[in-house]
Order: sequence, then structure tokens, then C-alpha cells
Amino acid sequence: METSTDIHIESARLQKEITSYLGLNSSELVFEFGSQDGKVKLDLITINPRHNQSFLFHSESGYDKLEALKKMTDYVKNFRDRESSYTIQWMTKDDKQLHTSYFRASNILDSLDKLYYGRDRNTITVFSVVLNPVS
Repeated sequence: METSTDIHIESARLQKEITSYLGLNSSELVFEFGSQDGKVKLDLITINPRHNQSFLFHSESGYDKLEALKKMTDYVKNFRDRESSYTIQWMTKDDKQLHTSYFRASNILDSLDKLYYGRDRNTITVFSVVLNPVS
């Protein structure tokens, strides 16, 4: 008799693995599932408790939830080797305090897309975007 993996248990295991690998608390990550072009889309969102803002970490898609989570796990384990590091200095319209955030992205536009994810672009003013040197 073949045993099948419970999709919810496997999903929880992969989410815990991703959270642990990133070294974040579960309250600092949101796994947002949706659909796009007939596939499951997973947006991994980070929450910065210091300035109480959320940003897109990365998106993956798959035929089902588990495939998207497996792709995200692979990304999380290898993103430092695949993408460049950017430093963005920004300020919200309401806050008036300069913040510095760090993103991994394939290019400057992708890093800005991660900053602006899920919000009106008019609510944040960007002062600088810097490609960090490779260390």
C-alpha cells in the first residue's frame, strides 16, 4: 500500500523550511497564493517590523501549491548566487523618515517592483537605488 503525502503537512513543512532558511520569524513572512494564467502563483512577502512595511521577496508559479512552494524553496536556497544586491533609500508620504531597505533582484527595475509591491507608487518617494558591490 502506497502512502501519499498530505498536501497540508507538506505545505507547512516547506513554509517552515523557507522561513528557517531565511532566518526570519513566521510573523515576518507572508505566503500569498493566487492564480495566474491557469497556474498557482506564490508571492513571498517580507514584513519589516522596524518600519512596519511589507515588500515582495520573490514570486514563483507552479501547477499546484506544492510545486510553487518547492520552486520557492529552491530559489531561497540559491538567490544569493543568482541575483544582485540593491540598497534603496526611501520615505513614505506619511512617515517623513528616511528608510534603507535591501533587495535581491535581477536588475534595478525588479528591485523597485519589490519595493512598490502591493501599494500605490505615489505613497513612497525613492531617493536612491544603488547596486551593491559583489563580496
